[in-house]
Amino acid sequence: MKKIIISLLAVILTITGIPLTGAKAASGITDLVIDLNVPQVSRDFQDNKIQLNPLYVYEDGHFMLASEKLFWKSSNKNVASVDKNGEVSLSGHNGNTFITVSDGTYSDRISIQYKGNQDEILVEKEEGNRYDLIGNVIKHMTMEEKVGQMLMPDFRNWKGKNVTVMNDEIAQLVKDYHLGGVILFRENTVTAEQTTKLVHAYQEASEKYGLLISIDQEGGIVTRLQTGTDFPGNMALGAARSEETAEKVGKAIGEELHALGINMNFGPSLDINNNPDNPVIGVRSFGESPELVATLGNAYIKGLHESGTAATAKHFPGHGDTAVDSHVGLPEVPYDIDRLKKVELYPFQQAMDAGIDAIMTAHVTFPKIDDTKTISKKDGTEIAVPATLSHKVLTGLIRKEMDFKGVIFTDAMNMGAIVDNFGPVDAAIRAVKAGTDILLMPVGIESVANGLYQAVNSGEISINRVEASVERILTLKLNRGIVKSEAGVSLEEKVSNAVKVVASADHKAIEKEAAAKSITLVKNNSVLPLKASAEDKIAVVGYSGYYVDSLAAEVKKHHDNVIYINTSGPLTAAQLAQVKDAKAIIVGTYTSSVGGRAPNASQMLMTNQLIDATDAPVIAVGIRNPYDVMSYPNVDAYLVQYGFRLASFEASVNTIFGVNQLVGKLPVTIYNQDGSVLYGFGHGLGY
Repeated sequence: MKKIIISLLAVILTITGIPLTGAKAASGITDLVIDLNVPQVSRDFQDNKIQLNPLYVYEDGHFMLASEKLFWKSSNKNVASVDKNGEVSLSGHNGNTFITVSDGTYSDRISIQYKGNQDEILVEKEEGNRYDLIGNVIKHMTMEEKVGQMLMPDFRNWKGKNVTVMNDEIAQLVKDYHLGGVILFRENTVTAEQTTKLVHAYQEASEKYGLLISIDQEGGIVTRLQTGTDFPGNMALGAARSEETAEKVGKAIGEELHALGINMNFGPSLDINNNPDNPVIGVRSFGESPELVATLGNAYIKGLHESGTAATAKHFPGHGDTAVDSHVGLPEVPYDIDRLKKVELYPFQQAMDAGIDAIMTAHVTFPKIDDTKTISKKDGTEIAVPATLSHKVLTGLIRKEMDFKGVIFTDAMNMGAIVDNFGPVDAAIRAVKAGTDILLMPVGIESVANGLYQAVNSGEISINRVEASVERILTLKLNRGIVKSEAGVSLEEKVSNAVKVVASADHKAIEKEAAAKSITLVKNNSVLPLKASAEDKIAVVGYSGYYVDSLAAEVKKHHDNVIYINTSGPLTAAQLAQVKDAKAIIVGTYTSSVGGRAPNASQMLMTNQLIDATDAPVIAVGIRNPYDVMSYPNVDAYLVQYGFRLASFEASVNTIFGVNQLVGKLPVTIYNQDGSVLYGFGHGLGY
């Protein structure tokens, strides 16, 4: 990188932070710094553009986004120009320029060099003590403020009611415990206008450093925004096999969150779903292949980052090969480190290498990594320590061996695997000692915070351990522009923009595209595409509680003579009589567990009854899990849509009637009941 020669005077002024002109402002401002000059901050050019954020630094060390009466200048406009908001645009000409910002009293600059012939863009930071913003902040923070940055509670409900507007009690908790962030849920996000106002109120309640406002907006079955675009989930993207589509979905999700003021997404799930019996991951995974999960995961992450939204890879070291839900129990993954590196850890390492902001750990035990035992507070039995509370996993594996520099989150600390076996306060202390940076959803914010204060004061947790986390958290906030502003965009402007962006026509088009590409035709005994004359009857069978009414509604868009039998089990004689003269029977099955798809489960009995007791071809749609066909292998045709959102039903029915062009391939293996392969990974038919 080209070395910049700075004059002696400039060096002195840079090191001391003395204003270049004028006296120290009476407001307590001591400096104006371009955020990218801060050593910990990194940011990439996108489409030959990069955003520079000007930060005012105050006497007590904290910083805010400067926004008023600023003057930006490029020393060489042939190389790059800069607008009034600090966005730099390269012109395409080789050369070097200094981008300068000034308010008439303070100023700062940064060097940008473009080497088009070498396809390089070099950003050279200024150097000096004035840029140690994070270190200076940490020196000025109280111990309680530092601990507060590590706490991310949820306020899903308050006194029995969903929290959709800020109340005084929650605002006071944000202040009293110096919270670093909060997580939102579907109960909190009713409309775009309401959600924007709630997020704005949270940020108003935070004191100095801005809040990480997070959410689980994975897509598919984990979709928290009530009025957002209902994108297909990861396994649907895994079936589509398109990096471009995964990136577009990630970017569109990020754009909706960003418009609402939500700055962090707890996605994507990089778990490898190589266990069909998994009760908690399933279609939240891109598939069973480490390479597929890594490739599509990084594309999704890239899209989120393009929107300015922080991304989180979860659930480290991998929750895909488990048959226990950590919300209620303590699952185990028994493999050694060599197997884990080849399979479970592979997509996480790829995401780390590509610059993922954060990792969320799993409440899963990995005895070949950490065989430490402890006594369960639940029943006094000896249990293994889960990854979330393991120093060997968080510090030894993630930090040292995998060289991850970003933020480590726990999974929700209110889940049964943690709170039942360890208790809320003990679990929090264990997690921090193990190396976590942020405790997600601690149970009892007051007791957990006080427990952590006591642990720090007693020396059980060193202040250096806490400060290392605070540095990473503040780095994340600066990297994603999560900084309080001296004069930000008005609430009215935020609401207006959110209403335009959330569920926009462009995003709905991406939703349709992803759903259409995901549909996988697994079996077809010359039944599809379905051709029916006007007088032909088509029967749709299944339970409305399993979304089959949505399937029926889509079928009725293609054909007038449709009957819908709403049942969750075998048909009665009268119902069976209604479908016997049908031209075709379309049955929808929805399962999320091993028991649900067992041969003796009610939906499976229903489907086999239709196959055995009627002459009409039976077309089955696996609404959620692709594995349903294991229990009705003799069906005439079978297709999978990987989720229950309306766009997926539309795409499935379009496929049945030959409107949709099939490209979907199975991202998992489907087995027979005896464990042999029924349909292999990558299988998928066309017309």
